[in-house]
Amino acid sequence: MHKINTDVLKTKQHFDILDGLRGIAAIGVVLFHFMEIAYVPSKNFIAHGFLAVDFFFCLSGFVIGYAYDDRLVEMGVKEFFKSRIIRLHPLVIFGSVLGLLTFLFDPFGGHPELYGAGQLILIFLCSVFLIPYPVMTDRFFNLFSLNAPAWSLFWEYIANIVYALILCRLSRRTLFLLAVVSAGALCFVAHRSGNVMGGWGKDSFWDGSIRVAYSFLAGLLIYRFNWIIKSKIGFAGLSILLSLAFVMPFSEKWNWLTEPIVVLFYFPLLIAFSAGTDPSQGLKKLCVFSGKISYPLYMTHYAVMWMFFNYFTSNKPNTTQLTLIISVGMILLIGMAYLTMTVYDNPIRRYLTEKRKTVAHTLESVKL
Repeated sequence: MHKINTDVLKTKQHFDILDGLRGIAAIGVVLFHFMEIAYVPSKNFIAHGFLAVDFFFCLSGFVIGYAYDDRLVEMGVKEFFKSRIIRLHPLVIFGSVLGLLTFLFDPFGGHPELYGAGQLILIFLCSVFLIPYPVMTDRFFNLFSLNAPAWSLFWEYIANIVYALILCRLSRRTLFLLAVVSAGALCFVAHRSGNVMGGWGKDSFWDGSIRVAYSFLAGLLIYRFNWIIKSKIGFAGLSILLSLAFVMPFSEKWNWLTEPIVVLFYFPLLIAFSAGTDPSQGLKKLCVFSGKISYPLYMTHYAVMWMFFNYFTSNKPNTTQLTLIISVGMILLIGMAYLTMTVYDNPIRRYLTEKRKTVAHTLESVKL
């Protein structure tokens, strides 16, 4: 039996700026989803907010390398997977439940009557276990109809599995070559589709593999090569720089070029600067808070987006009404994310972590 050293289960110190930027990216995604429902891309001031997902992937590669490269062998693949499941899956389940409830009881419309109980149960179970099941026509064949953003969690899990089984053992040179190949594939996808927005639906499923492959490898390489750039830009400056990627002009003619440039070069550069920057004492708490609510916000907001979509379709609100709805909606969703974190996610993760440590101590005692 593999002996579990409980010291390797401890969480390493976080990069505060990176945590803060994770929150900025999550807010960017939520705002993008509001705006894409209400406006065509050319009138959407944050039409590239979806690139936050590529930033997440790159950030994940860096953080996973930092957190596990030097202890995965001692920890073991099984314990690594347990760590990731405890970190990620409680909110996958919560987002699925929330998505099901809002689908069944949406006050603004929707068509739950079109789906039998058996099919809804299957859709829900696939969402809970992150099995892509794009069957709902009225939800544009999203891979996960009850919680659309879960598509990126599916690819995050795939990246984590590949990391634990293969990438952690590869040399820096091999990783670099894989990143170059992935970069070429991303450019091909961008040129073919006119953008790098795919991965979330049935027709663009494999685009998601390309997006996660390059960005995760890039983040991992930043850690492995120690490409950390010391700077005094600060959290505010880096937040502005990240936001510029989301609000850059939308151009059907040039998206195939500008979007890959952002993903291939700009985001890794931001990660390198952010890892080498410490927040001021005044903004440190904001960074920590921003990082903590980012994942709950990302995994709970889309249930509200479907309701907003149905409301918008049936009521056609004017610009003033939209501004009010989106502003209030953003505040309420951040509040809901905080509530979800404190009432559900943190207690569940604490319980599972303590249970895991208890089991580990018991196994050690039995062996001794």
